[in-house]
Amino acid sequence: MEESFVPFSGIKNDLRGRLMCYKQDWAGGIRAGFRILAPTTYIFFASAIPVISFGEQLERDTEGVLTAVQTLASTAICGIIHSIIGGQPLLILGVAEPTVIMYTFMFNFAKERPALGRKLFLAWTGWVCVWTAILLFLLAILGACSIINRFTRVAGELFGLLIAMLFMQQAIKGVVDEFRIPKQENPKLTEFIPSWRFANGMFALVLSFGLLLTALRSRKARSWRYGTGWLRSFIADYGVPLMVLIWTAASYIPGGSVPKGIPRRLLSPNPWSPGAYENWTVIKDMLDVPVLYIVGAFIPATMIAVLYYFDHSVASQLAQQKEFNLRKPPSFHYDLLLLGFLTIMCGLLGIPPSNGVIPQSPMHTKSLATLKHQLLRNRLVATARKSMSKNSSLSQLYGNMQDAYQQMQTPLIYQEPSALGLKELKESTIQLASSMGAIDAPVDETVFDVEKEIDDLLPVEVKEQRLSNLLQAAAVGGCVAAMPILKMIPTSVLWGYFAFMAIESLPGNQFWERILLLFTAPSRRYKVLEEYHATFVETVPFKTIAIFTIFQTTYLLICFGITWVPIAGVLFPLMIMLLVPVRQYFLPKFFKGAHLQDLDAAEYEESPALPFNLAMEGELGAGATLAEGGEILDEIITRSRGEIRHMCSPKITSSTATPAKDPRSFQSPRLSEKAYSPRITELRGEHSPISSGSGKSSPGGARASNLGKSPHSSNK
Repeated sequence: MEESFVPFSGIKNDLRGRLMCYKQDWAGGIRAGFRILAPTTYIFFASAIPVISFGEQLERDTEGVLTAVQTLASTAICGIIHSIIGGQPLLILGVAEPTVIMYTFMFNFAKERPALGRKLFLAWTGWVCVWTAILLFLLAILGACSIINRFTRVAGELFGLLIAMLFMQQAIKGVVDEFRIPKQENPKLTEFIPSWRFANGMFALVLSFGLLLTALRSRKARSWRYGTGWLRSFIADYGVPLMVLIWTAASYIPGGSVPKGIPRRLLSPNPWSPGAYENWTVIKDMLDVPVLYIVGAFIPATMIAVLYYFDHSVASQLAQQKEFNLRKPPSFHYDLLLLGFLTIMCGLLGIPPSNGVIPQSPMHTKSLATLKHQLLRNRLVATARKSMSKNSSLSQLYGNMQDAYQQMQTPLIYQEPSALGLKELKESTIQLASSMGAIDAPVDETVFDVEKEIDDLLPVEVKEQRLSNLLQAAAVGGCVAAMPILKMIPTSVLWGYFAFMAIESLPGNQFWERILLLFTAPSRRYKVLEEYHATFVETVPFKTIAIFTIFQTTYLLICFGITWVPIAGVLFPLMIMLLVPVRQYFLPKFFKGAHLQDLDAAEYEESPALPFNLAMEGELGAGATLAEGGEILDEIITRSRGEIRHMCSPKITSSTATPAKDPRSFQSPRLSEKAYSPRITELRGEHSPISSGSGKSSPGGARASNLGKSPHSSNK
């Protein structure tokens, strides 16, 4: 995205680009058929469950003024509108944790002011939303989103880890509160006597930890030994919502042997009950707010506008990284403009606004990448078997699959044709075909295992469409009507899901990986090289990594601490924004440019693993693949961030098709003897420890790497 600060130019460009593919956005989703339900269901639960939890949190923090009904309604209304007229349909909107923090601060402020009080709280927040919308309009019109690319890894990953900390904080706080008497409850009730409160708290620990552990385990179901492939895939895709149902059912096991209030469950009112719809008429009270507080609403509005600008833009950026190979244009400026209208609408309705959320937005893109993978795979499997039935050679088979792949590409006449092609065949497959006789001889599944090897050929692509976003938002809206059923969910199950979301957001976050590296014993750091690892592990001295990580951790703790400060806690978005000039002007004075480029790269780069035995594939068999052993795309896309893992060998970075007439040019992405990080030669003036030697490694060789040493120490 080019930087342009000419008024309205960014909005016009976004509208022009998205209107040209608007029809195809809907057609693509409809053509996917029932398969679109898998990503829809996946993102629905990822969106709805946190929103319900936020509603429970808001209900306690605002003394019942806002409940799960309002958070669900906001998420549904904003999501439906955005999916229909929004620019980037991959972006998921919802009520986020920072919004809950802001509204909690504003409620505590209003409650302590006699001129506002609890009665005019929503009317005052209506004015806050009006000011926020005006600021968002100005930011969109003046092209503020043009500088979104300046939000580097330092800001993005720190913000992501801050969200994870807020999720985990709420989970811990919620479980601790299970041992206490809730506010506005009669302490003389049976369930609130000390013995029953202790029993409720212990039962809450069982339910929350039970959900957390089983949900994390279900995400790894594809690597289980037991069950059929279909069953493992089903559990991996739908295991988390299934665990919510299972542990909710388990909460009813005690039955009539315990007081009715154990365990505690959601207390949100039904949408049709008296008092549940009072906030919908808040617009009539807005003129009762004193002028001083109307003007003063500009202060929290500034903080919220900065937060929404950052959160919305970064969520959209993570959902459409170029590594996903998206073919349709972005829409940062127009989406920010639309967010302004949605914010003012929510303020006038008396519900908390929704904005682009993390990690749901990149999760949505990843689920659609899995869908596109499945559609392409089915077509290529059929093509490969048809070619084998005609006694095709390996080169002919590959050429036919390449043609079938190109035919599956959606024609977008206003863009350049996609340069993507199938990845190259594994060298082991080429060698096996050669050992069977002539390379041009007919092949069968003993040489090319169709079911297993096609997954290694497919590049990452995304089924870009609007239908899944619309369906998930409508399903969230359906939860409002299903509130009597949702009230059966124990609050402790929601706290377990909060912890699950916090932990799920950590993989792929280099900031978190560097923190773990600091606590790794020096004698064990060589093991980092045995797995896919970030380039900086090899190219940056350990001391520099430690200093950079300590700085980032200190800044994170400051931001987290600010959220604990009454009223002033709304300043934490400014601390996130401050990282842009800090990164651009302050950090280069203390770190070398080459080191900063690796530690704070704009793109996600990882070096190949350093295995102890490169012949492992031969031991497993030529047909060994990760398709059955791991979750689809998890070896390509880091979970929850949607970032592509670049294996930096030149043999696999080619996006062009291998010529069908020259089978010797097929290269193996697994048996490369010179897989290396692209910056090692520049920084060290020598080969990476990964590429040195004959390509075989041993534990001793791994320990001899330069991990944690000065980049010039190896020359001494």
